[in-house]
Amino acid sequence: MEVLLKNVKKKDFPVLKSLAKSLGFEIVEKIEKPYNPEFVKEILEAAKEVREGKGIRMTMEELKELCK
Repeated sequence: MEVLLKNVKKKDFPVLKSLAKSLGFEIVEKIEKPYNPEFVKEILEAAKEVREGKGIRMTMEELKELCK
C-alpha cells in the first residue's frame, strides 16, 4: 500500500519521518518545482527589459496582423 502526504509543514516533517522509521516504513521525498528555472530566468529578464523601456508598444490590430 502507498500513502502520499501533501503540503507537510517543514516543522512536522521530522516527526513524521521518525515515526515512519520506527514503524519500518520507507520514506521517499519528492520536492516538486513547478517551473523550469531557465524559463523563470527568461521571464524575469523580459520583465526587467520592459521596465527599462526596451519593449515595443503594439495595437491589437498590429498584433492580429503579426499572428496571421
